[in-house]
Amino acid sequence: MNRVTFTTWIRAARLRTIPLSISGILVGSASAFLKDDFNISVFTLAIFTTICYQLLSNFANDYGDGVKGTDNDERLGPKRILQSELISRAQLRQAIFIISGVAVLLTILLVYNAFGLSRTALSFLGLGFFAIVAAIRYTVGSNAYGYKGFGDLFVFLFFGCVSVLGSHYLFTFEFDFSLIFPAISIGLLSVGVLNINNMRDRVNDKQFGKTTIAVRLGAEKSALYQLALVVTPLILTVVYGLIYHAFAFFVMSAIMMIPISHHLNIVFQKQSDKALDPELKKIALLTFFYAISFSLLLIFF
Repeated sequence: MNRVTFTTWIRAARLRTIPLSISGILVGSASAFLKDDFNISVFTLAIFTTICYQLLSNFANDYGDGVKGTDNDERLGPKRILQSELISRAQLRQAIFIISGVAVLLTILLVYNAFGLSRTALSFLGLGFFAIVAAIRYTVGSNAYGYKGFGDLFVFLFFGCVSVLGSHYLFTFEFDFSLIFPAISIGLLSVGVLNINNMRDRVNDKQFGKTTIAVRLGAEKSALYQLALVVTPLILTVVYGLIYHAFAFFVMSAIMMIPISHHLNIVFQKQSDKALDPELKKIALLTFFYAISFSLLLIFF
C-alpha cells in the first residue's frame, strides 16, 4: 500500500468547500444569538459536525466517481485523487470509514448537548445519520442518487433548509419560519455551485451515465436554470426586507447583484465549458458572503 502524503489528503478534502457547507449554520446561529438563545458549545459542535459531513461527502465523491470511471482525462475539472492514482481504493475506503465514524460521534455529541436524552434528540440523531448516508450515497453504489439527477434536491435541502432551520432549532427548540427566506436562498445558491460543476462536466458525465440536471436540460436550459438559482435569492432577500421593514437587506441584494451579473455574463457568453471552472469558487464564496452578511444584518439591524 502506497504511503499517502499529507498534501494528498488535503487535496482530497477539498477545503475550499468548507465555507459553503457552514453558511446555513451561521444564519441559524445568528438568529438564535439575536434571541439570546446562543450556546457556544452547540455552535462549535454544529460547525465541526457539518465540516465532517462535507469532508465525508468529498472523499466519497472522489471514490464513487473514480471507481465508476467518471473522473478521467476527458473531465474538465481539477484531477481527483483516485483518478491521479495518488491513493489506492483501499486507502480511500479506509478514510471514508474513519470519517464516517467521526461524523457519527460528532452527531451524537451535538444532539446530546442540544437536547439531552429526549424524543427530539432521537429525531435529530436520525436526521444526522441520514445526512451521513446521503453524503456517501451521492456517487457511491449502483443506485447513487447523484447519477439519477437528485443531487440538486439533496444539496438544496441539506445546505439550505436543514442547515438554517435545523441549526436554529438546536438552540431555540423552535422553528422560526422567517428563516425560510435565507434557508431557500442559501439552498439555491449552493445548488448553483453544483450546477456550474455539472454544466462544466456535462459532456463527460453523459458518457458515463451520470444523468445530472445539467445533462437532462442541455447547455442552454442549464444556463437559464443557473440564472434562476442565483437571482431568486436576491428577490427573496428583497422580499424579506419589505416584510420586516429592513432597508439594509435591499442594499445587500444590490451589492450582490454586481458579482452575480458578472457571473451570469460568463455563464451565457462562455467560449468553452472549461471557462466555467473558476465560477465554482466565485459562487461558493458569494454564498458564504450572503450568509455572513445576512447574519450580521440580523444581529445589528
